[in-house]
Amino acid sequence: MYRSFLYAAVEASRTGAMPLRAAAGFGAHFFRNPLNPLAHTMAGRSMAATCDLIEQNTRRYHKPAFGISEVLVEGKRAHVREELVWATPFMELRHFVKTGAPRRAEQKLLIVAPMSGHFATLLRGTVARMLEDHDVYITDWVDARDIPLEEGRFGLDEYIEHVIDALRVLGPDTHLMAVCQPGPACLAAASLMHEDNDPCAPATLTIMGSPIDARKSPTQPNKLSETRKLSWFRDHMVHQVPFTFAGAGRLVYPGFLQLTAFIEMNRDRHMNAQRDQFMNLVKGDGESAARHREFYDEYLAVMDIDADFYLETVDRVFQKHDLAHGRFMFRKRRVNPAAISDMGLMTIEGEKDDISGIGQTQAAHDLCVNVPRSRKVDHIQKAVGHYGVFNGSRWRSEIAPKVSAFIAANS
Repeated sequence: MYRSFLYAAVEASRTGAMPLRAAAGFGAHFFRNPLNPLAHTMAGRSMAATCDLIEQNTRRYHKPAFGISEVLVEGKRAHVREELVWATPFMELRHFVKTGAPRRAEQKLLIVAPMSGHFATLLRGTVARMLEDHDVYITDWVDARDIPLEEGRFGLDEYIEHVIDALRVLGPDTHLMAVCQPGPACLAAASLMHEDNDPCAPATLTIMGSPIDARKSPTQPNKLSETRKLSWFRDHMVHQVPFTFAGAGRLVYPGFLQLTAFIEMNRDRHMNAQRDQFMNLVKGDGESAARHREFYDEYLAVMDIDADFYLETVDRVFQKHDLAHGRFMFRKRRVNPAAISDMGLMTIEGEKDDISGIGQTQAAHDLCVNVPRSRKVDHIQKAVGHYGVFNGSRWRSEIAPKVSAFIAANS
């Protein structure tokens, strides 16, 4: 009963806030209208800013668009359109097709997005930068609340299976990039495919800020997962999708709980951001206010995760450390990273990463003992946190060029 009540109560509160949100939107326009004498006073600007923040913080944030319309390729502007290549009830494989770009041979790159709260659109900056040098595809995971119960379970094995199937759809000579959470699953997929001599096995694997061995430099989320039993996560974090969604009855780790956890990790930073946004609105600093909205429009858009996948990830990756101990299983078959010998392996970590500590991603090199040293690259990016590993100025100017050079050298 509790599992369905909490989710339904949250949805009811969102619906109940609609009149307040509408009133706040009207108030913002009223106090900002140049014909209103109050608009030219500190009191009027403060009221308009208050209304703006109320509207922004009570809004329902839906999945954003990738919105990549063009990129620069060798200094020339190329148009970009999205194309759906393959789909299942749980994932859509998207291709970013470039037109007008200089004709040249480009390596296929499959970016595997994390299923850890935010949508794949969080990797917009990752995709845009890699498009400058590569033919880019991405796994766009479906919000679990929109997946009918009759479509079946989705656990860690199904996740790995989707990565393998996507690689087979794209064919030989595809390069694989795992951003954050999918690192263990992508390493497992590569291990299985190389052991089977699958012609579609990835040519390279780039793992970024990922918990290959979460025992190393444990962070706050790592410690939390180990201090509580799996039953605690099942009892407190898993809830049932209410009847108002297509996935009614499916057990999930809801997006609103994930968002609460994200914010609690950096509560002061988010509170300061809200204060700064208020002051920017009062001062009329439209550029800073727009940057704030752009960030939080993405940050506050979260998806539900299937409970099977969530609990199995906590259990096998963060509590038992199966991959590091050599006992990671895929459908009753042991995953053996030592089977990989003909693949380039690159790991990237952020010096200030508070999600995946230093050494957690590097551990992939210790597991892939038969990959030649000449085909291994390890990079620690100074002065960046978790998000900066795959987005932002240092990603664009310092990390991405190294990834492209690594892919080119192993093609």
